[in-house]
Amino acid sequence: MVAAAGPATAQPVSPTAAAANAANGASALIAARPAVLQASADDAFVAGTPTVSHGLHYTPYNRTYKGLHVSGGDMVIVTDDSGAVKGTSVAQDRPISLGSTTPALTADAALKIAKTKLKTVSAVEGTGLVVYAGEGRNATLAWESTIRGTSAEGPSRQTVDVDAKTGAILHAQEHTTDVTGSGTGWVNGSVSLDTTQSGSTFTMKDPTKTNLSCQNASNNSTFSGPDNVWGSGVGTDRETGCVDALYVAQTQNKMLSQWLGRNGQDGNGGAWPLRVGLNDENAYYDGTQVQIGHNTANQWIASADVVGHELGHGIDDHTPGAISNGNTQEFVADTFGAATEWFANNPNDPPDFTVGEEVNLVGSGPIRYMYNPSLAGDDNCYSSSVPSEEVHAAAGPGNHWFYLLSQGTSGNGQPASSTCNSTSVTGLGIQKAITIMYNAMLMKTSSSSYLKYRTWTLTAAKNLTPGDCTAFNTVKAAWNAVSVPAQSADPTCTGGTTPPTTGPTTPPTTPPTTPPTGGSQLLGNPGFESGTAPWTTTSGVISTASGTSTPHAGTHFAWLDGYGTTHTDTVSQSVAIPSGSHATLSFWLKISTSETTTSTAYDKLTVKAGSTTLGTYSNLNAGSSYAQKSFDVSSLAGQTVTITFTGTEDSSAATSFNLDDTALTVS
Repeated sequence: MVAAAGPATAQPVSPTAAAANAANGASALIAARPAVLQASADDAFVAGTPTVSHGLHYTPYNRTYKGLHVSGGDMVIVTDDSGAVKGTSVAQDRPISLGSTTPALTADAALKIAKTKLKTVSAVEGTGLVVYAGEGRNATLAWESTIRGTSAEGPSRQTVDVDAKTGAILHAQEHTTDVTGSGTGWVNGSVSLDTTQSGSTFTMKDPTKTNLSCQNASNNSTFSGPDNVWGSGVGTDRETGCVDALYVAQTQNKMLSQWLGRNGQDGNGGAWPLRVGLNDENAYYDGTQVQIGHNTANQWIASADVVGHELGHGIDDHTPGAISNGNTQEFVADTFGAATEWFANNPNDPPDFTVGEEVNLVGSGPIRYMYNPSLAGDDNCYSSSVPSEEVHAAAGPGNHWFYLLSQGTSGNGQPASSTCNSTSVTGLGIQKAITIMYNAMLMKTSSSSYLKYRTWTLTAAKNLTPGDCTAFNTVKAAWNAVSVPAQSADPTCTGGTTPPTTGPTTPPTTPPTTPPTGGSQLLGNPGFESGTAPWTTTSGVISTASGTSTPHAGTHFAWLDGYGTTHTDTVSQSVAIPSGSHATLSFWLKISTSETTTSTAYDKLTVKAGSTTLGTYSNLNAGSSYAQKSFDVSSLAGQTVTITFTGTEDSSAATSFNLDDTALTVS
């Protein structure tokens, strides 16, 4: 199935044909060896597993030179369903020209040098001969070792490249990244958890996501019990910390599936153990686990933005190019922490754009402020010194950019945010922002940097909304607003609409709806432009444009179902209809489906006013555009009724019900 941000929709070609087209298109580009690939006569390329998002196919490649792996020689080719190449991202900036591939240094001697990067070494994962071509340097024969232990900063897992002739350390990549049933968590309150039962014993192990469990860090044992009720709500209790942590991980998985079309944090239906009990004011991901420590009050720091951030490092690690370089990795992880918190929309941890505000890590509130990084002493604006700053401080410009992309300078209900060039930016919303960010990450190579993320996000925005430059221009305006300069590799965009990026900083207005003329309109937030209230919805229903699922007007709409699995979504609002009035309910509806039947209604949308069913629609009513529906509900005058839209989907083949511009008009 072609993945989409959230629900999948019908594609012009079958998934099998699209995958074949994409593979052929990428292979044809490799065979042509254009200059952009920086290929020498001795280079060969090995394709990795493609990732599909919004009808775009991202195929990563590793490079070999005379049979040796090239560290820093990776690249990504982007194609559409037809196999047309939509972009390339190449880590190398010059072809390899290397004389001998015979090392002067032995592997053991190189490993001894590599070990000097750590205070203590507990394990060596391996040492091999490679060609190192990273960081814009000439290619060098090197020994590459991955070692585990402790550094001056704490737990560490590093890949170290040592010059195979001189013994000089060429590069060291740190893989450990950190932030300085039912259950009751101390952060998230009473929540539902997906656990595993064996006989009469329940465990805090996700039943569908490989390796996702929550454990006691003292002995790496998964919490278990007889009643599937977890935690006490006391922040110093490890099981309670696990309630919060597992809830966040499972919520993030729902966000990844519904918004980004990704299957688990590792992209292959899995994740890593969450281990609560680290004796440090810290949390970290190291490629094999997420360790969760405590705050100054010894409460476990398992909030959505902290655990979402650490798992965000894992997502980053399992997209092309591995963990982002150039001091971008912390801002990348912060975007996933923010998106997870917003998707959760938990009243005990209201969504915002600060990091760690609920857990109060060191007793002074948030540790980062995405809307104004300078509040924590970090840079709001990019400069040439950012790539060499402390890695968390260096997140400032990227966090500022993401906030402007999502919320704009007005904040749209969040704090206002100033810019470095005195312009104003109108945001796209958190779902659209993280979709662009994720698709940019699918172009990532080992040479990632702020400058390259500018190019990748512009390319992603252009490819995600072909023919419409709104997202592209907003991405560009936001990067300009944080002083990340234009690059020669930046794409251009023509056509479509341009959002206002200068002028007064005011919240966006609600677009006009299109109800029948005459009378008064009673529904609140009829076009879903101001969030959820006063509607009551299931999680993730209020959406922005993604793929073929788009609003009828404005920037938001209600997106019910579309997961290709057994699922139910609802949108409802209670309204009092005056006595003696003539009342009409109307709404705009678009249905997209992957079902192929022409006779069976597998997936349905039911519209009710109170207990009265007004209409039922299904996969059999699918079409390419919105159509307005209306019903006379005058018989309900004098009553307070609940208007309910319920989408139900069976176990296979996705159907999306897009709902917008509702109205209940009385006269």
